[in-house]
Amino acid sequence: MGDFVTLSEIQAFLTIVAIDIVMSGDNAIIIGMAAAGLEPRLRRKAIAIGIMAATVLRIAFAALTVQLLSVIGLTLAGGLLLVWVCWRMWRELRTGHGSAAKGGPAQPAEPKTLRQALLTIIVADVSMSLDNVLAVAGAAKDHLWILIFGLALSIALMGIASNYIARVLERHHWIAYVGLLVVVYVAADMIWRGFHEVAAVAAL
Repeated sequence: MGDFVTLSEIQAFLTIVAIDIVMSGDNAIIIGMAAAGLEPRLRRKAIAIGIMAATVLRIAFAALTVQLLSVIGLTLAGGLLLVWVCWRMWRELRTGHGSAAKGGPAQPAEPKTLRQALLTIIVADVSMSLDNVLAVAGAAKDHLWILIFGLALSIALMGIASNYIARVLERHHWIAYVGLLVVVYVAADMIWRGFHEVAAVAAL
């Protein structure tokens, strides 16, 4: 029984919990921000679809972890995808801010549609699910049960946080700028790490 859980597994477990808390929070910010401009019924639908998409993507990427870990440049591509997501969010925020400055309500000139929200969410899901799986797989090493636990934990944390973030953003629009800065940081970090991975291979 003493060998049931090894020190390596404990270290991997704690590392993955830390990774999931940080990365699921980032993903939840994107889903919450994208869904915040929708009416409550559509907002719940967008969050549910976003979480389901993230779940499917995480499972698919997890099934290909060995192949993904060997592909150089994926992290860089994921970071560039997040740059596009940041641009869309910035445009939405500036449109709403411009309306408010002219005496109108702090909301986009045209109501956000479910399709627009889902496009932003799914593109972000592809990027962040990829980064999450690569990080978790790297920490889990050969411990399959820890990899599965890490993916389940990330999905659960994302589901809880996304609803809360969307509700808060409805009441306090300025927080959206803080969320955008977090996503910009994540994108920059992925691009930085991805660039160095590619550069290291090119130097060989």
